Amino acid sequence: MPRELIAIAPRTPQLREYDESPLTPRQIRIRTELASPKHGTELVGYRAENAGRPYDAAWGAVIPAAAEGTDGFPFALGNMAVGTVIEIGPEVSRFTVGDRVFGHLSIRETHTVEETNVDPLPEELSAEAAVCLDPAVMMMAMRDAAIKLGDDVAVFGLGALGLMGVQLARIAGAATVIGVDPIQARRDVAQQLGADITLDPTADDGDAGLAIRRMTGLYQRDGSERPERQRVIGGYWEASSQHRQLGVDVAIESSGSIQALHHAIRSARFGGTICMISYYGRDAAGLRLGEEFHVNQLQLVSSRVESLPLRDAPAWDLQRLVDVALGWLVSGRLSAAGILTPIVPFEDAEEAYRSIDEHPEQSIKLGIRFG
Repeated sequence: MPRELIAIAPRTPQLREYDESPLTPRQIRIRTELASPKHGTELVGYRAENAGRPYDAAWGAVIPAAAEGTDGFPFALGNMAVGTVIEIGPEVSRFTVGDRVFGHLSIRETHTVEETNVDPLPEELSAEAAVCLDPAVMMMAMRDAAIKLGDDVAVFGLGALGLMGVQLARIAGAATVIGVDPIQARRDVAQQLGADITLDPTADDGDAGLAIRRMTGLYQRDGSERPERQRVIGGYWEASSQHRQLGVDVAIESSGSIQALHHAIRSARFGGTICMISYYGRDAAGLRLGEEFHVNQLQLVSSRVESLPLRDAPAWDLQRLVDVALGWLVSGRLSAAGILTPIVPFEDAEEAYRSIDEHPEQSIKLGIRFG
């Protein structure tokens, strides 16, 4: 019998056998070649950090649920997969047996889906790049952040989302892109993909926000510290225009770390923007909104691809985002090089999935190879 990777309880992955269902007329069966999970949103559910707090679309708000039966386990793990069509229903028109396809699919040996649920894999696109389409759609967050030509941009968290963000910030016209992550291997890939500077937020005194402010103008060209100028207007203290522009124009938070969000806020210039694409599944301990956020008139922007319509609708919709991101992956304008690591055989999927939670330094975006 075929098997799939599921979470049976918090932080407990397991390979489980399943039965193949008969095909309906418009369904296809796919034999999986390569699959990959999301290391952010998916792990929040895997850790049960959001248990009992479902979003209610009718209210447009989270409505806490009763504890009984709200943990969501077991559930399938995985986000995107590539495979080959091995069987088709009698009314299928988009595919024939042998076609390679990709889509939002879980980590399992076969998939039985409606033919509209997947797309043909472009010949020019590798399987490794195809499973990176989901983070490539981060271009929506960069549009929401409104990066302008010549802006200084910091990207907090250099997982798959952040590494795409580094490239997209450069495409958007950023003059300087700073990548922030405690893991050396991720910082190395960020530099290969276009980051001007990478920063370990745990180095020195662990004050990444202040370190970025230093990088963006605290010191003069000769290395000496700029003199601080201030004045009082009508009893209100005002820092000089030169002084208050220290910091990046836009900070992108893609790590899911509350501490990183605090330092993203701390790193932004007066009147700057912080765009959050992360999903935070826990209380925001360590986020001090009475400090830089209160004083520096900052803008916080929440960005999420599944929350429709998009801010730029109707000109921009989900299909247009996907089409552009896919086209850039195919053309090479966006690169997945170095992002899918490690790639392990399906037999090792349990331990590999456990590792992305317990040992994040060992991976950027996990790949599961079948066959």
